[in-house]
Amino acid sequence: MLKVGSRFFRSVVNSSNNSQILSVQLARFASTTSGYEHILVERKGEKQNVALITLNRPKAFNALCDGLMKEVSNALDSMENDSGIGAIVITGSERAFAAGADIKEMKDRRFEECYSGNFLNHWNRVSSCKKPVIAAVNGYALGGGCELAMMCDIIYAGDKAKFGQPEINLGTIPGAGGTQRLIRSVGKSKAMEMCLTGNQITSEEAEKFGLVSKVFPAAELVDEAIKSAEKIASHSQLIVAMCKEAVNNAYEMSLTEGLHFEKRLFHTTFATNDRKEGMTAFVEKRTPKWTSS
Repeated sequence: MLKVGSRFFRSVVNSSNNSQILSVQLARFASTTSGYEHILVERKGEKQNVALITLNRPKAFNALCDGLMKEVSNALDSMENDSGIGAIVITGSERAFAAGADIKEMKDRRFEECYSGNFLNHWNRVSSCKKPVIAAVNGYALGGGCELAMMCDIIYAGDKAKFGQPEINLGTIPGAGGTQRLIRSVGKSKAMEMCLTGNQITSEEAEKFGLVSKVFPAAELVDEAIKSAEKIASHSQLIVAMCKEAVNNAYEMSLTEGLHFEKRLFHTTFATNDRKEGMTAFVEKRTPKWTSS
């Protein structure tokens, strides 16, 4: 289901220079994001260069069924191929970002089925997205919901948000990164406590422990996330992707390896038109014109 604000339509109609380009972008965007059952997809921002994915299973508190995660993956595929999108925001409702995986869907699965089918493997699509992804978390982000948020590059939280990995209460353990990503954010002791007790933490605690970047009033959360996404989208998409890759690789490398990798990517920027344009614009005291090349 595609939902586009009337302001965008007015901008398409009223802009003599950009109306044709924006109309083509809208048509392409609509053709690739329509027909979703479990998510809503919108363009946001003054330049309509931010994609907003809203998880939309309100009766199930946005429980992450397999169909929903496949739709998120498909939406990300289309957004990565859309040069008009510079950043992505994923959110839920004020009651729940996602209150976990869909246990009704999962409860009858057998070991051999999970093992041979590599169950949950495709859920990692969010973490491999080349464009920056911001999680705007209101309400509950539990189990798979907390893991989905951690797959994103930045997490912003509403002031009533709750985070947790309660899988231990169901006789299982986190299976989509909870034991691995959480420890990198909050440290071993807090990650172990959350995973072994199933206890939840508040948004303020999540910010203090380093899981969340900022906390906003719930009603302002999505707008604030979109503002940050707009700022990211205002930069060169090529250089943003390289910077994201460098930061993510810090998880996987020693400091020496990481510094070498960073230096090589830094050197690589000198082969791009956008690096030359950015520095030239700075010297000439003007706004750079990015080409992502």
